[in-house]
Amino acid sequence: MKCDKFVEILKSKINVLDTTRQTDDQVTVLVDRNDLPEAVRVLYYDIGGYLSTMVANDERSLNKHFALYYALSIEGSKMSEADEIAQDEKCFITVKILIPPADPTYPSVTPVVPACVWYEREAYDMLGLVAEGLPDKRRLVLSDDWPDELFPLRKDAMDYRFRPDPVEHRDEPEYDFLRPDGDTVIDVPLGPLHVTSDEPGHFRLFCDGDTIVDADYRLFYQHRGMEKLAENRMNYDQMAYLAERVCGICGYAHAIACIEAVEKAINLEIPLRAQAIRVICSEIERLHSHLLNLGLACEVTGNYTAFMHIFRIREYSMELAQLVTGGRKTYGNVVVGGLRRDVTGAEIKRSLEILKTIDIQVDEIWEALMEDKRQISRWSGVGILNKQVARDFSTVGPNMRGSGIKRDSRYDHPYDFFNQIEFKVAVEHGGDVLSRLIVRYKELKSSVDIIRQCFELMPDSAIIEDPNFRIKPENYALAYDEAPRGENVHWIMQGSAQKIYRWRCRAATYNNWPSLRYQFRGNSIADAALIVCSLDPCYSCTERVTVVDIKSKKSKILTEKDLKRYCKSLKDSPLKDLR
Repeated sequence: MKCDKFVEILKSKINVLDTTRQTDDQVTVLVDRNDLPEAVRVLYYDIGGYLSTMVANDERSLNKHFALYYALSIEGSKMSEADEIAQDEKCFITVKILIPPADPTYPSVTPVVPACVWYEREAYDMLGLVAEGLPDKRRLVLSDDWPDELFPLRKDAMDYRFRPDPVEHRDEPEYDFLRPDGDTVIDVPLGPLHVTSDEPGHFRLFCDGDTIVDADYRLFYQHRGMEKLAENRMNYDQMAYLAERVCGICGYAHAIACIEAVEKAINLEIPLRAQAIRVICSEIERLHSHLLNLGLACEVTGNYTAFMHIFRIREYSMELAQLVTGGRKTYGNVVVGGLRRDVTGAEIKRSLEILKTIDIQVDEIWEALMEDKRQISRWSGVGILNKQVARDFSTVGPNMRGSGIKRDSRYDHPYDFFNQIEFKVAVEHGGDVLSRLIVRYKELKSSVDIIRQCFELMPDSAIIEDPNFRIKPENYALAYDEAPRGENVHWIMQGSAQKIYRWRCRAATYNNWPSLRYQFRGNSIADAALIVCSLDPCYSCTERVTVVDIKSKKSKILTEKDLKRYCKSLKDSPLKDLR
């Protein structure tokens, strides 16, 4: 069976205490906590895996321990074509350890697998599990004034409605941003909002003159406690509504991953027609998301004409969503066992007409962009993500594929109707903003073709299968899909009384953030907003930037207009007054 070959390789190097199978292509191996780093390293670098997610869990009521689950997608390193594992052998292997409550520590995996850094920081924030040897032990998810020794995801920690008493603004602790050495380094706070998005994130860009030498950032200003809420209040179908609200762009992708984690855990296969419509809706999301990002990449560099044309085309994708789901945003359609709403013949006919329009007009605007030498010069060579850095940090989506690595959940682990259709994975090798945008253009074309195939091939069958809720407490599984920004992964352990025991939601951007500092390095401050835009993150950017020269102690406030003007013109640096 799938995974067995790789588990045997692992057993030859590590003492595996137990092996359990969740699905045909998902296996969990239990190892001693001291063997954890080597077990993950072997799967990651020796065998060829990528870190899909890590789950910290309070299982004291089940086995008197805390637990950690490192889930790896085994597909080959893909640093070259020869490094890819055969399609029929690709699978997921999860490394599990148990941690006694009296000694809630474990050896950090981050020194040998850098992709683990955010996961291990979060495991301390949420459950108080200490990664010994973790290079960065700062808080990640919780606010700086959160009470010590209060860990929200412990089962006995707190009611989900609990809110700690607020701390006076003057008493709030300062976040300890990383900072490079050097007297000539300028500290540029970029946040708490950003010029291309509308969610909070605080960046620090460390500059020598106009050149960014390093970066650090503080995110999670909008942590909403969704996992805690789901454990206490919601049944499985209600969780889909909550998952949809993880992201305004990738809501449908999150709903699918969340619900399919439930379906996988109970071995429920939904009807083919429902599978096809799920794929159609997820590809419609890719259309409007990629058009949004392409438009913003033009707008942030001053190309308003292209921006307006792209957003005009994007309206067709929203009309397409309304035809298929009944709403411009694809909410409320996914339930355990299938879908709430079918699509009619008349809606399919009109959808195919809209797809033809999108296909033609996307080519027209892309051809115009490629002939604009100024626009290409602003994208080319900017924000390069090195291929090895992408590998080390398990980046996902166009960010990964733009650096020459052929990773796509639809290709590596086909789900829903993807076994019935054909498509090519878009890969570029430049690693820069331009490469990431070319990947998105190719995926726009691919999405149109995928939707057409689904309409043509889907059978006239039911759209829902009665799950009968064959729930088995302590069963768990992960599910995944390729959202516009990359692989989304949801991990669910079932509880009793139609409730979950643990839900771990990992959005695509979570895996992309840690490597962003490497994309900033060596670029101009004028490129900062563009680099973040090309990542297409779920967070937010700034209306103003405070620039501080740590040598002269001079400071200056830049408005949104100042920063965007410099990004567009590359003239009259706003930092020149600080020397």
